[in-house]
Amino acid sequence: MCLLLVLGLAIAVAYFYREIVVKGKRCTSKAKLHGKTVIVTGNRIKAFSAAGSNTGIGKTTALDLAKRGARVILACRSKQRGEAALEEIKRDSGNNQVVFMQLDLGSLKSVRSFAENFLKSEPRLDILINNAGVQMQGRTADGLGLMFGVNHIGHFLLTNLLLEQLKACGPSRVVNVSSMAHYFGKIDFDCLNTHKALGLGTSFMEVLQYYSDSKLCNYLFTHELAKRLKGTNVTCYSLHPGAINSELARNINSTLQLFLKPLTAYFFKNTEQGCQTTLHCALQEGIEPFSGRFFSNCTVKEVSDKAKDDAASKKLWELSERLCGLA
Repeated sequence: MCLLLVLGLAIAVAYFYREIVVKGKRCTSKAKLHGKTVIVTGNRIKAFSAAGSNTGIGKTTALDLAKRGARVILACRSKQRGEAALEEIKRDSGNNQVVFMQLDLGSLKSVRSFAENFLKSEPRLDILINNAGVQMQGRTADGLGLMFGVNHIGHFLLTNLLLEQLKACGPSRVVNVSSMAHYFGKIDFDCLNTHKALGLGTSFMEVLQYYSDSKLCNYLFTHELAKRLKGTNVTCYSLHPGAINSELARNINSTLQLFLKPLTAYFFKNTEQGCQTTLHCALQEGIEPFSGRFFSNCTVKEVSDKAKDDAASKKLWELSERLCGLA
């Protein structure tokens, strides 16, 4: 009898978790985007990619924006996958105003080249969605720690290079896809100054920690950017998309994948559910007073004191400027 009660309780908890957390809220904005231009960044490195615009929630985000009539720029590392996604989004949205432009966030040269080409060819920019993310150790082309370089520095440079265009086309928005993992993050400025990386360890737990650190960088960047954008017609937001059942397990062996598949399908968001908070931050009317804030499940959430540390956000901004040559 006791076992049946425990089993019943577990089933009830799982059901409500799926209904409330997994399905979650949806973006309710009915905004049409004809005449607007949006960039969605992505990345294709052989590891867990949280949100590429050629796979996962980035692709689903781009599809929704294209259906609303936007001119959508898919800013991806992989030309082959980016162009395949491009054709799929055009077909499914009925919108031919979807463009692939190659961008490797692990290369500052590539980021600068992308920004230069974009500004030469595109007359406006209304929404910038900094969506790409990786979770693995390594080094970028510029010798930065891979997660620090791709998840933070690449987007930091890209945003700054496109900021004048965003201001000229306002009201406009910058959306940074972060994660609840930022609650567990910390910034080791000594390590960043010495090694240009969030950490040097390679164990599973160390890599997970550095990923959390990079997500804290995303929020601190948003926090500082909002302060610097005061008085302009550009606002910025960061967000947690949820645990996404997209490419999370593609490096796990096939036997374990078979076991995990029903669990991830039930307890993780699909890509349509996972892109809702990104769409909310990009489109929802009336959230301008919440510029610089953190969203989850299409709702403003409080963050830890370390994520609101003005001194740390300013220090990270100045360090980032030096590392990408803006200082």
